Amino acid sequence: MSTRASRFAWSVAALAASFVLGMQGEARAVDQAVVTPSHPVFGAQVPESPVPELPRAPEVPLPDAPAPEAPAPEGPAPQAPGPDDGPIPGRSEPPAPQPRAPEPGEAESGRVEAPEPRLEASRPVTRSRGSRRSYEELLADAQSDDGMFLVHRVGDTVYFEIPADLLDRDILWVTRLKRTTLGAGYGGEPIADRVVRWSQRGDRVFLQLINYDVTADPSEPIARAVADANVPTILRSFGVIATSPAGNPVIDVTGLLLSEIAEFSPRDVLNARGMDQSRSYLEKVVSYPENVNVQVTQTYTGGGSSTRGMRGTSGTVTLYHSLVRLPDEPMKPRLYDSRVGYFTTSTLDYSRDENRAVQRRFITRYRLEKKDPTAPVSDPVKPIVYYVDPATPPKLVPYIKKGIEDWQAAFEAAGFSNAILAKDPPSPEEDPDWDPEDVRYSVVRWLPSTIENAQGPHVADPRSGEILEADVLMYHNIQHLATMWYVSQVGALDPRVTKLPLPDELIGELVRFIVAHEIGHTLGLRHNMRASSLYTVEQVRNPEWVREHGHTPSIMDYARFNYVAQPEDGIAVEDLVPKIGPYDKWAIRWGYAPIPEADTPDAERPVLDAWAREQDTTPYLRFMTSGESESAAYPFDPGQQREAVGDHDPVRATRLGLRNLERVASRLVEIAERPGEPWDDLEELYKRVVAQWRIELGHVSAVVGGIESRELYAGQPGLRFEPVPRARQAAAVAFLLEHGFQVPSFLTTPDLLRRFEPTGVVNRIRVAQTSLMNALLQPARLDRMVEQSVMDPGSYTVLNLLTDLRRGIWKELDTPGQAIDLYRRNVQRAYLDTIDARLNGSTPLNAEVRALLRGELRELDAQIARVLPDVQDVASRRHLEDARETIATILDPRVLRAGQLAGSGARRAFVDDEGAQPAPRAAAQLGPDAYDFEHDPFIEPGASCWYDPRID
Repeated sequence: MSTRASRFAWSVAALAASFVLGMQGEARAVDQAVVTPSHPVFGAQVPESPVPELPRAPEVPLPDAPAPEAPAPEGPAPQAPGPDDGPIPGRSEPPAPQPRAPEPGEAESGRVEAPEPRLEASRPVTRSRGSRRSYEELLADAQSDDGMFLVHRVGDTVYFEIPADLLDRDILWVTRLKRTTLGAGYGGEPIADRVVRWSQRGDRVFLQLINYDVTADPSEPIARAVADANVPTILRSFGVIATSPAGNPVIDVTGLLLSEIAEFSPRDVLNARGMDQSRSYLEKVVSYPENVNVQVTQTYTGGGSSTRGMRGTSGTVTLYHSLVRLPDEPMKPRLYDSRVGYFTTSTLDYSRDENRAVQRRFITRYRLEKKDPTAPVSDPVKPIVYYVDPATPPKLVPYIKKGIEDWQAAFEAAGFSNAILAKDPPSPEEDPDWDPEDVRYSVVRWLPSTIENAQGPHVADPRSGEILEADVLMYHNIQHLATMWYVSQVGALDPRVTKLPLPDELIGELVRFIVAHEIGHTLGLRHNMRASSLYTVEQVRNPEWVREHGHTPSIMDYARFNYVAQPEDGIAVEDLVPKIGPYDKWAIRWGYAPIPEADTPDAERPVLDAWAREQDTTPYLRFMTSGESESAAYPFDPGQQREAVGDHDPVRATRLGLRNLERVASRLVEIAERPGEPWDDLEELYKRVVAQWRIELGHVSAVVGGIESRELYAGQPGLRFEPVPRARQAAAVAFLLEHGFQVPSFLTTPDLLRRFEPTGVVNRIRVAQTSLMNALLQPARLDRMVEQSVMDPGSYTVLNLLTDLRRGIWKELDTPGQAIDLYRRNVQRAYLDTIDARLNGSTPLNAEVRALLRGELRELDAQIARVLPDVQDVASRRHLEDARETIATILDPRVLRAGQLAGSGARRAFVDDEGAQPAPRAAAQLGPDAYDFEHDPFIEPGASCWYDPRID
């Protein structure tokens, strides 16, 4: 046959093959992007009918066609080398490593273990060529492990043999850190979880990334358009090296596992710049019936700061990849209701009847099914099991188990007994392959970290919301944070608080509380900042009430310890710590109780709505209002505060809390003193007390301009939003003027302060008060008050607030000649600085508010001018003169601030009369008292569950 005839024959064959494959791929692509009518997302709305397969034009031959002059192939068309196929002809590559003999014990174990890394520099891995070999020849010397995939190792090369029935099936790929270089993250930290599929197309296997963000019923005409808009991304391509006698493709995955995969890379977590494959190696691959686990050590170049990220120029970490087969039958989802606090997974459904694409949200929860569906309370078919990390300090293990199993009472309310269990992990002798990173196991991890935090992430099936695995991450120094909070908040109420460190049993109870809170997250529950405001001050001071219901209805609130209780109340010390509350039990029942009469998520809605409406008659079952950020320090609703107890009435609760702060401040020296040791603990405890003072005052500031809210659906009576009455807002401002902008004596005791610092208290108080002023005059708060004044002429207006503040902050001006002490001068400077930040900062200000603020400054300037001749105290006089100059500068239209030019709001620049380019004022001219109004840690808290703002 001539060369031209050969090329023509090959082209015809390739076109025919590509047409067949294209038709197969078209049907498969639709299936990948949509959910069938039998899927529980859709219930049984439409009888199932296949998506019609539309004919397509033959595809153009792919680039892996043979070179023009090559003879026609006898068998399958040769493939171009892919990214994981090995060296490219004509390009210099290092020689391939030689297969090694099995190590002792490998043949017996059957596990695929990579050799220990050699001390000499590693060479780049040479991948296998994409050309076919016989199955028997390829694996003649292989060590194989049978499980979800057959995993083979030949020398340094690892092959996956993928069963045909797992092609085009959803696989969840979860990546975590297992071991780290010091400063480069912590073992157990999650990196990523994604749904992937292995899909074969001719002599190639593709690793695809599957996206369930958009769906459509396949029986609807729009299904094809949705599929075309959601084609799976191909992460990697592999040549089929061999085919098993059963027809399963065998591919070389060595390069995949050793390289950096963007979707599963720890680069962001490590704050690294890149990965060096020459300093990376594969440790082991283990295949189980439902999952494959891969452990690989990789070296990343970096670096970030030594506190978080790579130190120096590089760091080595071990990644743990778990590839888990998703359930063949997805769990029936439960639709989300914003009246109950659950995390969610969602999909944009284009086949609903609402004449628009509908965001369908499903709660995340474990799959719990009763062994006896007819019993009111039954053991589950498969309980939720959490293992306790072997690295946990032994004295804390019993308390961690209690924190896990405290949730049993909540599941009993949902109809399940023994639903959640705490277990010790198996010993290496019992199960040598047990690993806390294995996605089959949920583990309470104990991390050797100075971070004062804990987390409760979980991994859920995006198709249904089913929680497949969850870990609680306990950072070692969370014990220290809990100690400091406990002493500063309720140290005056617990006779065990006499010396640091606190007794082991008390630390154990604090750890138990932290674990229980994080377990709640792993069960699907979100924070409920509403909860603590649903008990009255009288209730949280009642020993019987607190014993039965706790001092907050939900352990998922940030109501840490009962600082509202007073010594005379007789609250038991064990009831000062949060516990699983009525809301928690109700929310678990709402999310987990079976509804056997409902076959679809939509059929459950009437029952779920009836359960949610129990909040109408039992207010402490309510959840926070949607649209509010659970991380907001000052939400519009004063009943949704962080770190609050009894905030049904924030003024009364804070008044009681400050009494306990004064009591504990008088005992700090006694508690912190350790003969022969420095006063470090005393300094830290004192600073925590100052921060707690600022936090509690912030709960009162939230009343000003506040809007009380409630999550209501159509059909429920009442309004969702109502402004706080005028009298309550005015009372809150009066309280702040007395207790926030006057300095409490217990914070300025020389006998305490001079044990750990020569100076610092004046600046520390100034910072706290400036932060409080910043919160009170937040633009969003002022905007709400402007609108309230229009809706209700009798409301507490911005003008009322500004007038009350001016008169209270500058009350010394009412008494002619009165001296002003340093603390009060600093408060008055904070007032001017905050108004300057509002008028001249980078955040645009409501025009109405701008006019009122400028008017207040002019009124203040005139008042100072009237009293200034009578002021005899030199420091006070010069302070007032400086205040007038500051007001003039704030109001001067010729003054441009650097914030207006570059988004800062702190530095000033001046324009001369000729309009010359402004020159920034030197930083030294601003002095050391400049405050960063736009990054206030008490106003913009971090996302951490255990966020701890400090005033140093």
